Amino acid sequence: MKFEQSLQSAPLIKRYKRFLTDIAMPDGQMMTIHCPNTGSMRHCLDDVKQVWYWDSQNPKRKYPCTLELIETNSGELIGVNTGRANALVKEALTAGRFDALEHDDFKAEVKYGSENSRIDFLLTKDDRSIYLEVKSVTLLESDFGLGRGYFPDAVSSRGTKHLRELTAQVQQGDRAILLFCVQHTGIETVSVADHIDQTYAQAFHEAIGAGVEVIALSASIDSQQIELTRQLEVIL
Repeated sequence: MKFEQSLQSAPLIKRYKRFLTDIAMPDGQMMTIHCPNTGSMRHCLDDVKQVWYWDSQNPKRKYPCTLELIETNSGELIGVNTGRANALVKEALTAGRFDALEHDDFKAEVKYGSENSRIDFLLTKDDRSIYLEVKSVTLLESDFGLGRGYFPDAVSSRGTKHLRELTAQVQQGDRAILLFCVQHTGIETVSVADHIDQTYAQAFHEAIGAGVEVIALSASIDSQQIELTRQLEVIL
C-alpha cells in the first residue's frame, strides 16, 4: 500500500490530548498536526529521531497535516495511524497473501454477537464462517527481551469484549481469528500484555483454550509505502 500523499519529515516537539502533535518546521516555527491514534502509544515516543507526516492540502481541515510514522534513533519505523491496520489486512485478504487467511469471500464491518459488536472482517471458506478481529500492535517492551511486542498497550475493556465475542462464535461452531497487525519494524514476536491488562490476558487465554486462532502479521514500512509481508511468532 503506497501512501496517498508524499510523506515529509520533521523533528517532534510533543504529542498531547491524544489527537494533537507539535512538530518543528525548517523555519523554526511550530506546527500542530493531527495524530490519528486514540491509544496510549506506550514507548512509541521514548526514542524519536523524527516523525513522518502528510499534508492533505485541504484548507477546510483545522489541522491539514496528519502524523503517519515515527522513526526511532535506531532506525526503526512505527506506523501510528491506527486506521491503517484494517486497510492493510483488507489488502492482504484481497491479494490472497497469507495461507493462514485463506478464504472464498469476505465482508468488512459486519454486526454480530450478543454484545452488539462489529467484526472487522467476516470471511467464508467452504461455506463456513470465519470471524477475523484485527488489533494494531506498536508496543515494543525492550525490558522483556529483544524484539518483544505486546498487546494491548493500555487497559482495553473493548478488546476484552471482542475476545468474549470471538470465543462465543467458536463455541457455536464457527472459526475465529485474532490477528495482530504489527506496525513496528523492531518487533519480532508478539505476546499478550498481562503486565498491563490482566483481565484482557485472562480472556485471551480463555479464548485460545476455546479454539480461537491467533496470528501476527508484520508490516514492512518505509517513507513510500507500508505492506504486510511476513508472519511472526505469537508467544502464548
